[in-house]
Amino acid sequence: MFPAVLLRCLMLSGLVMAASAIPASGDARAALPADVDGQALPSLAPMLEQVTPAVVNIHSKAVVRVRSPLADDPFFRHLFGLPNVPQERIKQALGSGVIVDAARGLILTNNHVIAGADDIQVSLADGRTLTAELVGTDEDTDVGVIRVDAKDLVAVPVADSDALRVGDFVVAVGNPFGLGQTVTSGIVSALGRHGLPGLGYQNFIQTDASINPGNSGGALVNLRGELIGINTAIFNPGGSAAGNIGIGFAIPSDLALGVMRQLLENGEVQRGTLGIEAQDITRELRSALGLSDSRGVIVTRVRPESPAQAAGLRAGDVITAIDDKPIQRHQELVNLEGLLPVGKPVTLSLQREGKPLTLKATLSPRVTELEGARLDARLSGARFGALAESLRRQGVVGVLVLEVEPGSRAANSGLRAGDLITAVNRRDIGDLVALERSVSSRPEQLLLTLVRGRRSYFAVME
Repeated sequence: MFPAVLLRCLMLSGLVMAASAIPASGDARAALPADVDGQALPSLAPMLEQVTPAVVNIHSKAVVRVRSPLADDPFFRHLFGLPNVPQERIKQALGSGVIVDAARGLILTNNHVIAGADDIQVSLADGRTLTAELVGTDEDTDVGVIRVDAKDLVAVPVADSDALRVGDFVVAVGNPFGLGQTVTSGIVSALGRHGLPGLGYQNFIQTDASINPGNSGGALVNLRGELIGINTAIFNPGGSAAGNIGIGFAIPSDLALGVMRQLLENGEVQRGTLGIEAQDITRELRSALGLSDSRGVIVTRVRPESPAQAAGLRAGDVITAIDDKPIQRHQELVNLEGLLPVGKPVTLSLQREGKPLTLKATLSPRVTELEGARLDARLSGARFGALAESLRRQGVVGVLVLEVEPGSRAANSGLRAGDLITAVNRRDIGDLVALERSVSSRPEQLLLTLVRGRRSYFAVME
């Protein structure tokens, strides 16, 4: 919220501007003419009258349990009177959402607006406030879906975001800073943006329409009033104090609707994989392998019984594009794998021994969880999961321990839920596939390197 002094300055400035617009004589009301040279002045108002009833304000609350690290020490607990049990705090978030199905009361928003919420309140443009039900969220694309039970809802029609072009006019509607519904306009500045730090799978629409905190989950529409994106992020290297600098990002409507469809049908989002390991092409690799240029990524390993193996991909192949989308770096390949649909064929453009080649592959579902007992009896009772893509983009690698059954072999060896496994027998592992491969030979000793909180530990699995 603006400081009071700034609000007063803005009000005084408005008065000065209004005064300067008053003509010296005649009617004291200043107004734009209805037309210029016989042509009516353009206005977004008719379109917005159809759109704004479909954009809602969201207020979410979550109960967070907080425990002081000093509370584990009896001396400090007694000295400072610290409670021996975690304290509860209320975490609140403000954001926006878009009604996309009026009959079923379905609302698209951002995961970060509603993640972990115990209570979600939705305020409609007509003044009604409703309690929403969580349908599901996907952290890696930052898409969330909620449902309200109400009559007379208005939904916004959805356009094909793949038809967007740089330079198309767009309008953002949301609830910045909790001020209430606000409309800003601009153009599509870029398409297919990715590589932003701290975010998951990325295929953003970039716009210069003003997007600010609180706009998250709101609508980005075209001039026909059709939804083309869900506003999700802003870029400002100077921090929020520097104000809006005209670089905002929205999730394309096609991607958001695809995630919503999976959440409704499966309760989760299934992602695909080609089943390869690859790396960027460095100057040294280019020289050693005799490559003509540095475009693409080089395949270093093709996993057995994977879609890549079935398609005929080999180690040493250079992938330059998937479905005509160019690939320059390994992270772009990972991003595309996460966004492409599972079970549908894709076209791989590659170079093999200096010659162009095209292959067809069908992505298989990516493994996101593994039971310890399936890997090794010494891991019985533990369940392992893949890291969120947003964490991987921050440089975090390893496998997350999701759950450990009390009294199990894994628990008795010291494994805990929340541990991050970074190595097996002192060999680094980056994902579930690497963990599975590390224990597949049933090593005589099973030594795990763990990160717990801010400390590292060894755990010998018995």
